[in-house]
Amino acid sequence: MRLTEAELSVMKVLWSGDSFALGEITNALQEVNGWNRNTVHTYLTRMEKKGFVSIDHEDAKPYRAILSQETYAKQERQELLSNLYDGAAGDLIVAFLKESKISQQEVSKLRKMLDEMEV
Repeated sequence: MRLTEAELSVMKVLWSGDSFALGEITNALQEVNGWNRNTVHTYLTRMEKKGFVSIDHEDAKPYRAILSQETYAKQERQELLSNLYDGAAGDLIVAFLKESKISQQEVSKLRKMLDEMEV
């Protein structure tokens, strides 16, 4: 399941630590999105139903991310690769390299990784 842009904003706050009080999340998102406490609470409860967030009503800092940033990033990469490049990782890498400037150090790192891979 994908996160909406707004949900991703909430998750970025949750990924920055272990657990949070509603006020802490609201303060972080107020600065970025201008959201108030009710808006943040609405997103958190929706995201709990979707399985992204845990809410422990017995805890002073009840809000936690269930899905790690690494797991979500992996899912997004796999979906991008599958949907746009028919699973061809090389095509995806070539597209990124054509559109981005990389340093000589990054080129060397990529060459080393490719040399170490069994192809």
